[in-house]
Amino acid sequence: MSSKAQKLDIVFAASESLPYAKTGGLADVIASLSASLVQKGLSVTVFLPLYGQIDREAFSLISTGKEIVVPVSDRKERGLLYRGEHAGVMFYFIEQDRYFNRLGYYGTEEGDYFDNAERFLFFSRGILEGLKVLGLSPDVLHCHDWHTALIPLYLKESYRNDFPKTATLFTIHNLGYQGVFWHYDWHLLNLPWDYFYADGLEFFGKINFLKGGLFFADQLTTVSRKYAKEIQTPAGGQRLEGVLRKRQKDLVGIVNGIDTTEWDSAHDPYIAAAYDSDRLAGKAICKTALQKEVGLPCQKERPLLAMITRLVAHKGIDLLASVLETMMKMPIQCVILGNGEKHYEDMLAVCAARYPEKMVVKIGYDPALAHRIEAGADLFLMPSQYEPCGLTQLVSLRYGTIPIVHATGGLEDTVASFKSKSGRGNGFKFKSYTARAFIRQIQKSLSLFRDKKKWRTLMRNGMRGDYSWGASAEVYVELYQGLIDKQEKR
Repeated sequence: MSSKAQKLDIVFAASESLPYAKTGGLADVIASLSASLVQKGLSVTVFLPLYGQIDREAFSLISTGKEIVVPVSDRKERGLLYRGEHAGVMFYFIEQDRYFNRLGYYGTEEGDYFDNAERFLFFSRGILEGLKVLGLSPDVLHCHDWHTALIPLYLKESYRNDFPKTATLFTIHNLGYQGVFWHYDWHLLNLPWDYFYADGLEFFGKINFLKGGLFFADQLTTVSRKYAKEIQTPAGGQRLEGVLRKRQKDLVGIVNGIDTTEWDSAHDPYIAAAYDSDRLAGKAICKTALQKEVGLPCQKERPLLAMITRLVAHKGIDLLASVLETMMKMPIQCVILGNGEKHYEDMLAVCAARYPEKMVVKIGYDPALAHRIEAGADLFLMPSQYEPCGLTQLVSLRYGTIPIVHATGGLEDTVASFKSKSGRGNGFKFKSYTARAFIRQIQKSLSLFRDKKKWRTLMRNGMRGDYSWGASAEVYVELYQGLIDKQEKR
């Protein structure tokens, strides 16, 4: 890497990041990508909301003593800036208790907060105000998902003189979440009505925050090569495929990585026994320990299937429901960890109660248990209807837990169907999103499981893959440098 690239100053804008706040994979990506970039010599700063759930004392967060003032409609909203550090990355937090000191990040079990438009436009514009009061002028402002998608627009409309050299990059982590609000909220944004049109924020008569990033960021990325193609089609574009096709030259698909320090079966403090691709004996010990922990019979010869997921429609829970009875007739066991929509939680709980010897469902999220499930399971189910990238299939591969996936998005990019004759491949895939296609791959996996030699080959294929951020982070560095070069030529 050139000395010029090593001096890059990058600011991430995101609604969540480990270790501070997490609801899904976005938090993992922000933490691990920012740390990887720092390891490559870049300066990276992350801005987050200071949610009420974040323990300031435990994380040693310190007040900067600096205040921001953000225009919201016809008034001024104030916030305070706090700072902390993790894995070499500087984090700044925007405190505004009326917006962020709540039970949930985005809503409750009853639904999204009614004022999310106001909350996240305050956050987005608050980041720009925060950069001003802190005296920071980054080379690139890297914005993530709809919560920060207004930043590229505000930078061009109201802050260009403050940040004349700053370029913007917007990453789509999941196009299914767009930040769509009724048009009566327009007054909150303090933007001219000229932006409420098809090539702006207007979306079927409503306001679409995500479009701010899609239209006004200098560069777009998404989290896998396959997903970058899918979102330009009517089937995957979530009614924004036309916008994305207009910007296809600026859209790059970059597969996410995982934190290979946290997810390492050879040095995992949460699991019963260490193991790696050359020493697989520990995997069987982890399986027995998991069976005992969740209350399943200790049956070594029965494949143990697992899911760790949000229980929402696009994760394929309906597809799972349609095959559960068939699965329960097979010589298997199944453990599921997750939470989400209550009707899915109830459906899975009912099935587990009917088949206590075969199925266990844990509602909620337990990070330590997630590690033990990955280490103890034989197979991992990811029948997602769509999956921008996915992280758990990468963790599963690293832990020798074979994924069965729907061939979509990042699952298509990262899982290769196992071929018995050649011994190549790392999992099982089904292309047609149907119960029949899903159950056939489960049956195929059970058949192969009986062939211990081929199964060990399959496990090792997965475990020896590189799922770190190394190569993908390098692509981001090249994108950042290209954006800076373009800015200097303007």
